[in-house]
Amino acid sequence: MSTPLTRGLRPLRLLLPIVAIGVALVLFLTVGFLAFSPNLGNQSRGSTTCDTGIGTVGEGGGGGTTIETLSPDQRANAQAIIGVAKGMGAPPRAWLVALATAMQESTLRNIDYGDRDSLGLFQQRPSQGWGTPAQVTDPAYSTKIFLDRLMEVPGWERMPVTNAAQIVQRSAFPDAYAKWESLAASLVEQVGDVANPTGCGAAPTGALPPGAAGTAISFALKEVGKPYVWGATGPDSYDCSGLMLRAFQAAGLTLPRVSQDQYNAGAHVPVREAQAGDLLFYATDPSDPSTIHHVTLYMGNGQMVEAPNKDNPVRVQPVPWEYDELVPLATRPGTTASPA
Repeated sequence: MSTPLTRGLRPLRLLLPIVAIGVALVLFLTVGFLAFSPNLGNQSRGSTTCDTGIGTVGEGGGGGTTIETLSPDQRANAQAIIGVAKGMGAPPRAWLVALATAMQESTLRNIDYGDRDSLGLFQQRPSQGWGTPAQVTDPAYSTKIFLDRLMEVPGWERMPVTNAAQIVQRSAFPDAYAKWESLAASLVEQVGDVANPTGCGAAPTGALPPGAAGTAISFALKEVGKPYVWGATGPDSYDCSGLMLRAFQAAGLTLPRVSQDQYNAGAHVPVREAQAGDLLFYATDPSDPSTIHHVTLYMGNGQMVEAPNKDNPVRVQPVPWEYDELVPLATRPGTTASPA
């Protein structure tokens, strides 16, 4: 027999399954984002680090700065950083992070002034436990303490350079280091005498602008769960190419509207050599690009994000490497083939 109290609680009991489903969905999306975001997720321990976001070695950094335009003082400080890093046994990737950081913080000048009590190549603050003013203006000391703290960060070697630098420096401008990545790679290669400092090998294509792949993937992940609508380009719904269009627009790159044209919007790489930020395609005849009917965004680690069809919302899925409609070439948006 029901009572006024039990009758009053009945609507709450009916709501419990809905609340539970909502909580489960939030947890699923949060875990998915952390696992697959290029900025937060970690690759497997056995993988090698390769930054497609770092510009071609030999190119310049912010404001057109190149190795050739550096002053003798700047070059000497770069050599000092590399020398200390070598002496510590730090890997070349750590040199690259340190050089990009010093270029952003001080333009590779050992200055005795800065914001509040910031000093030296890395603008380290004595009040924040970096050392005495004399220590942080000593290139050897400031480089060593920077690298010590960098290599204490779990997974730093698998992070984008700008993310690793930001964790150590805690800058008010966390993306500022990105513009110096290609210059830093150049210094590691030419001053440090390290071939292929980005870890990408002899890449058949140019590189995306710094941070573009991560920005595009992060945008797409935030749209997970939104419905598929043919012809839609957001913000409330997407079709497959509409999602790619907006993801790369957020990264500062303009793609054509439809998947067949997006296939030709950059250099091609074998699909098994795809890197995070590349586009993967399905076609009824994989040897004929004119039959392409679907596009997805590769996230690395065998995962992709896509707006699949009217029966499924935007989602993260494993790449079906053996699927008979998977086109054998991926596209790296906005790039052109490297000269032979």
